Amino acid sequence: MTSLKIQSLESAPEESKELLEKSKKAYGMIPGLHGVLAGAPGILDAYQKLHELFVDSSFNNEELTVVWQSINVEHECHYCVPAHTGIAKMMKVDDAITEALRNETKLEDSKLEALRTMTLKIVRNRGNVTQEDLDAFYEAGYGERQVLEIILGLSQKTISNYVNHIANTPVDEGFKKYDWSK
Repeated sequence: MTSLKIQSLESAPEESKELLEKSKKAYGMIPGLHGVLAGAPGILDAYQKLHELFVDSSFNNEELTVVWQSINVEHECHYCVPAHTGIAKMMKVDDAITEALRNETKLEDSKLEALRTMTLKIVRNRGNVTQEDLDAFYEAGYGERQVLEIILGLSQKTISNYVNHIANTPVDEGFKKYDWSK
């Protein structure tokens, strides 16, 4: 049972209907999360824009997945971990990366592990990282732009993770096979 209503095209506020149509066109359906977000048009619009901006960042598909899933797992999001497992498969991200992220084990690729580590330091310390943390991240091959882009991804994931916790959003049918719990 959800605590927040999952809106449909029929029940959503008028200002959310076009945004839900956009989701339906992009995904072939309206993801449950988007249905919940539609209850307040501004948050659905913000989420969609943050998603587009993060996907258009300097990160490749593996790096996007590392940031998303590191945050999803840290926030224990029952909806986003399975969803991003399926999305990673669609993006052709190596299953070994996805499984390591889901299981909170070290990534074999040292650069990706540095990205996971920095993402978790930012999340866990609410942005209070040390110069040593930054230096280690830069030494791995990243720069200031990527520090800021992690925060962009975190902004998107904070919306989805927190809303899913409150709404207890059911996992969409296509992602149920990737069920996850901590």
